[in-house]
This record gives sequence, structure tokens and C-alpha cells, in this order.
Amino acid sequence: MDALNLPKYPFRTKDEDGKTYILDEQRKKYVRLTPEEWVRQHMVKYLIGSKKYPSQLIVNEGIVELNGMSKRFDTVIHDRQGKPQLIAEYKAPSVKITQKTFDQIASYNFKLHVDYLLVSNGLNHYCCKVNWETNQYTFLQDIPECFF
Repeated sequence: MDALNLPKYPFRTKDEDGKTYILDEQRKKYVRLTPEEWVRQHMVKYLIGSKKYPSQLIVNEGIVELNGMSKRFDTVIHDRQGKPQLIAEYKAPSVKITQKTFDQIASYNFKLHVDYLLVSNGLNHYCCKVNWETNQYTFLQDIPECFF
């Protein structure tokens, strides 16, 4: 897999039927190792190890209902009361982050109502704080450390 703009971490992988799988510790199961999954696993390790988010508050690949349709989000971090605080959307390193990516994560946020949005392709990371009073968001210099 490609080198990312994140620290290197050890991962448990296995090969089965000519495909590689990586252990997703949040879901407690092996999942197919794709470039996007490579980004997710690195970012989650970074959020836990460097930004001090408790692993038990992180959910990978959850479902949110939007306009009667089930949509799958990449990662959501909840506070200790169970309220979603940050949603992350990942793309493969070969995929450029565009307005469409932000539109996708913003659509999930209409339902989840989090205060922080994180978008990453493993090379470029963008984090913004949502101001619900003005319906605007401000890009941050860095991903915030755990604040709850």
C-alpha cells in the first residue's frame, strides 16, 4: 500500500483467496484492504494515539438514514454521553479531495449534527469546525485533540 502523510503503524493482516484483509480493531473483524481502508486504519490509529480519542468512542462504517435511504459513513467519534462530535470521510490516496467530498460529508452531518468534519485521502487532511448558528464552517490548522 501507498505511504501516507500519517505515522506508520503495525497492522494485523491476512491473505485469503488471493485478497488481503486488515484487522479493523473498532469493528473487531478483518475487512478487505483497499486504498481507502488503508487511509481509515491509519487515521483511526492517529486519532487514538496522537489525538487521544478513546477507541471505544470511535465507530467505523456506521449507517445513517438520509431521505429514506441508508448511507454508510466512514468514521464517527462520539462523546462520553454518546453524542456524535466528529465525522470523518476517507478517500483513497489517488482520489483528490473536492467540493463533492465535502458535500458528501455535509449531507451526513444534516442528520448527525456534529461540530467537526474531517476529510482525508491519507496525503491531505482537512478538518473544520461547524458553526450551527451561522451555518458556516471554519477550516482548522490541525485536527483537534480530544476535548471531552
